[in-house]
Amino acid sequence: MTSLLETGRTHDCGSLRGADIGGAVVLFGWVHRRRDHGGRIFIDLRDRAGLTQVVFGPDLDASAHELGNNLRSEFCIGVAGTVISRGDNKNPNMPTGEIEVEVTRLEIFSESETPPFSVADDDRLDTNEDLRLRRRYLDLRRPSFQRNFIIRSKVATLTRVCLAEAGFLELETPYMVKYTPGGARNFLVPSRLNPGTFYALAESPQIFKQLFMVSGFDKYFQICRCFRDEDLRNDRQPEFTQVDVELSFATPERVFAPIEALMQRLWQDVLGVSLELPLPRMTWEEAMGRYGSDKPDLRFGLELHDLGDLAKGCGFKVFEGAPYVKGICVPAEHAATINRSRLDKLTAFVKQREHGGAKGLAWARIEDGGAWKAPFAKTMTAESMQAIAARMGATPGAVLLFIADDFETTHTALNALRLELRDSLNLLEGAPPWKFCWVTEFPLFEQNDKGQWVSSHHPFTSPREDHLEFLTSDPGKVRARAYDLVLNGNEIGGGSIRIHRSDVQTRVFEALGLSQEEIDQKFSFLIEAFRYGPPPHGGIAL
Repeated sequence: MTSLLETGRTHDCGSLRGADIGGAVVLFGWVHRRRDHGGRIFIDLRDRAGLTQVVFGPDLDASAHELGNNLRSEFCIGVAGTVISRGDNKNPNMPTGEIEVEVTRLEIFSESETPPFSVADDDRLDTNEDLRLRRRYLDLRRPSFQRNFIIRSKVATLTRVCLAEAGFLELETPYMVKYTPGGARNFLVPSRLNPGTFYALAESPQIFKQLFMVSGFDKYFQICRCFRDEDLRNDRQPEFTQVDVELSFATPERVFAPIEALMQRLWQDVLGVSLELPLPRMTWEEAMGRYGSDKPDLRFGLELHDLGDLAKGCGFKVFEGAPYVKGICVPAEHAATINRSRLDKLTAFVKQREHGGAKGLAWARIEDGGAWKAPFAKTMTAESMQAIAARMGATPGAVLLFIADDFETTHTALNALRLELRDSLNLLEGAPPWKFCWVTEFPLFEQNDKGQWVSSHHPFTSPREDHLEFLTSDPGKVRARAYDLVLNGNEIGGGSIRIHRSDVQTRVFEALGLSQEEIDQKFSFLIEAFRYGPPPHGGIAL
């Protein structure tokens, strides 16, 4: 008799439906769950496509039933049988829930020891993480993880198709690159042929894709691995995959167009969600001013209100002496649960360093008639309180929350506070599930802990043409032709128009404090390439 493995499976475990009733099938998979009822054995058979209930009974096939008594969790098996209706016992929670397979033949491909945790408990991820990582191959059998990988594969395929249709070429760049001492923290690979020297694993294809543009490849993309030796955080890991895109003769809008089309295609084909284009745009200054963040979550309100002008002469010295005074208005319908105890906790929250390290949180509750109930209300002029409440759109029952501090502290603390209120007040209930936006015109430079100017993105980002004069006189004033794609408060992509003129690139290097020797050592090949007619170009990494 030909083995089932030689015969091959006829269906996967997620595809059988009512239309298949009466058909003979062969299924392969793993024992997900087992139940014994009245002499019959019921098995949920699992593969990456889903689950199918298969039934063993002495009246169906005695030898298969006898062998089925030995089946345990995660045995890898093959079955042959007939598809029948489950009648009144249909399971509406399973795509295959209207049918089951009566087994007439069973082959056990391999047995399994008792797993250290249950793969079938898909929603329970409280198993010790170290154990899950040691048995990663078992953890990845969970249907939820399998679905994630299937979606990832579909996204990669659609990305290639969509970008190819838009005229992009998929081109590869080296993973092992020249190591430059004093640069970012790279993973190093010793050179066997040149003892004492090292390659570095590429942080990104940035320079190579720019050289592709100089070479005349108008549109490039790559789904590539990047390697960065950074401290582990929720959004940081040593290696990751990104969709890398670059195009010649680019403006920001010419970069946005194919990326928006890609997002629209992915959301429609993978999630069944229609995205309206174009996606919203806002400058970095607008994002910081309205939300306190360069990656704002637009699914809910609680926007920041600038009160600096109204704070002058208001009578409250904390406000009068601060360079920035901003606030959030929690509407009455959400503010009922914000009592004094909750306000004390919110004050402690914004004082934490990771939440901005503010000196404190000023608050006021608007009572009937517009009066303020606040610890500092007696020091404020009535006109100031009325003007502040009007600007913030406060009505009776609302709670006003204020931070008065420097730029960084004020915006960081209010952003953290806004997100904390989003979660604690359930503000996403009934909110739209997806909110995209482009954030543009970031500062080109920022200062590090030593007060030195460093690139906000990377040193190849083009400054605005009308800001070139500030490169030496006022670097903090220079805005970049840079942009991030933000989704639900998370940066999912970032890019810029690149510098294509060697004189501008040299001026940016000098603004960063690089000597001519350092420029020649690290970037001479790029500067040299820019002497041979480079096109204006830009791109993004997702």
